[in-house]
Amino acid sequence: MSDSVITRAAVLSEALPYIQKFYGKTIVVKYGGNAMVSEELRQAVISDIILLHLVGIQVVVVHGGGPEITEMLQKLGKESKFVDGLRYTDQETMDVVQQVLCGKVNKDLVATLSWGGRAVGLCGMDAGLFQAKKLDEKYGLVGEIIKINPAPIQDSLKAGYIPVVSTVAQGTDGENAYNVNADTAAAKLAVALGASKLILLTDVRGLLRDPKDESTLIEEVGLSEVPRLVREGVIQGGMIPKIECCVEAARSGVERTHILDGRIPHSILIELLSDKGIGTMIL
Repeated sequence: MSDSVITRAAVLSEALPYIQKFYGKTIVVKYGGNAMVSEELRQAVISDIILLHLVGIQVVVVHGGGPEITEMLQKLGKESKFVDGLRYTDQETMDVVQQVLCGKVNKDLVATLSWGGRAVGLCGMDAGLFQAKKLDEKYGLVGEIIKINPAPIQDSLKAGYIPVVSTVAQGTDGENAYNVNADTAAAKLAVALGASKLILLTDVRGLLRDPKDESTLIEEVGLSEVPRLVREGVIQGGMIPKIECCVEAARSGVERTHILDGRIPHSILIELLSDKGIGTMIL
């Protein structure tokens, strides 16, 4: 018998206790960045989600779509504008955000996941799934989620579907719709669902002690360590809001939160179903 066959059997054997552990549990995956843009990485993520679904793990996908929104705005001759790292969203931009996220990106993901699983697309405005108020006038129609109705997701999971959620929220203060941050939406949804894990796919290895050296990955961070790491400048820039999302989820009952490198093929399976794991886990 070849070594490759034995190796594959060993991998499956290693995965078994993790499959048993997470069987019937809910995992929320925030999907975005390079993992959405690269076709190779896209297929790896899709196959990971389908496999987890088929072995009885309830996966909820929350997706962004920044590059697709920027591309559509360019086609319309409109320049993207960012304030404090958030896309400034006037009414014209909001129309594009809603069309791209709730339409093309969401339905493309649903169609792809349906090749090997059963997926259903949901918008944050469906049945008041995400309800938000305006974050700050300087960001335009960018919202802060103040309430979540998890019932549409729970019903979809009970029916055996993979819910795929776009991050447009229903306004509660007079506006029709708000653009909301996908990381924040995923964290709040994980809490509302009582999820066992929240996974944020990003474009870096995880939290690095030295941002220029990927070998300085910090594999585990306790909640009590976060303020010190912020003071020391280890947690900085775009990593701050991601860590904040993970901290909020962990404090609110999500057992484990993870920041994974979406550039690594099958990073979700490596983290969930192997002894080694990758990325940074917030305990």
